[in-house]
Amino acid sequence: MSAAPASLDDRLARALAPFLEEPARPALLAVSGGPDSTALMHAAARAGRDLFRVATVDHALRPGSADEARAVGRLATELGLIHTILTWDAPRHGSRIQASARGARYRLLTDHAARIGAGLILTAHTLDDQAETVLMRLIAGSGPSGLAGMREERVLAPGIRLVRPFLSLSKADLVAYCEMHRLPFLRDPSNTDERFTRARLRRLLPLLAEEGLNAARLARLAVRAGRDDAALRRQAEVVLAEITRTDEGGLRLDGQGLRREPCAIVLRVVDAALDTVAPTHEAPVPKRLERLEALVLDALLPALAEGRALRRTLRGVLIEANGEGTIRLVAAAPRRAPDRRR
Repeated sequence: MSAAPASLDDRLARALAPFLEEPARPALLAVSGGPDSTALMHAAARAGRDLFRVATVDHALRPGSADEARAVGRLATELGLIHTILTWDAPRHGSRIQASARGARYRLLTDHAARIGAGLILTAHTLDDQAETVLMRLIAGSGPSGLAGMREERVLAPGIRLVRPFLSLSKADLVAYCEMHRLPFLRDPSNTDERFTRARLRRLLPLLAEEGLNAARLARLAVRAGRDDAALRRQAEVVLAEITRTDEGGLRLDGQGLRREPCAIVLRVVDAALDTVAPTHEAPVPKRLERLEALVLDALLPALAEGRALRRTLRGVLIEANGEGTIRLVAAAPRRAPDRRR
């Protein structure tokens, strides 16, 4: 149930309060013009006008998007905030246009944050967004890391963190906040376009809620999965440090030490080793757990147990077991483009 309107100001202010205690650097608000980010911008302006800057990413995916971005700018100016429009003008191709747009959005926001010296980027993702994310990952067969959903905080680049202060607030709360303060906001038509997975899930969620699987319970699952995953990852970091030796351009792992660990730890050790050898700074997407499981559980551990050599590639990393219990990970050579002259 949404909070009574009289309590909304306090709830939004409390959600933002920790970020007013950060060192005296600007914080960048990502504002699309929808009710969630409009509420974020208004609450931030009331809390610390001199601290926050605003950016709107114009993906140019539909007519009128530039006008919508300018409308956000006008409201930001009324609130005393500096506003910038960031335009995604790269070529668009492929069927995963929303995923491409999301990656572009985080790159543009991170680059702009670096230019203005901002250490934080704040988005207005809500409890409902978290529930949709968890449900999508559940359908995809994700493990605990994926079911943890969106983290409240993560690093986007050195010195720049993404934070989501509104993950405990419902979308209905933020719509009510906008209506209470008579704030204009946009309705994104893609939110109801059933070509997109999230839009279809929004239609499904009320039916699940009738059976007791509501947004709050899905978000609680994310918290529990994240807590368990964090504990497993901390133990995996200890194991990785114990069994790792640096190597020319890569890592060497003590495979016999690795295989003595539970499978949940082994998977995370190998996952962390892969990230160490071939780190990525792109906006993250859930990793394909099936591929990691196939490598570790179906190939690597049996090879170690039987003393067999193994050679596999995953996520741009070459993994080699030498048959004597040593695992070597190095960056794989780039694939050669096919010769189309024939």
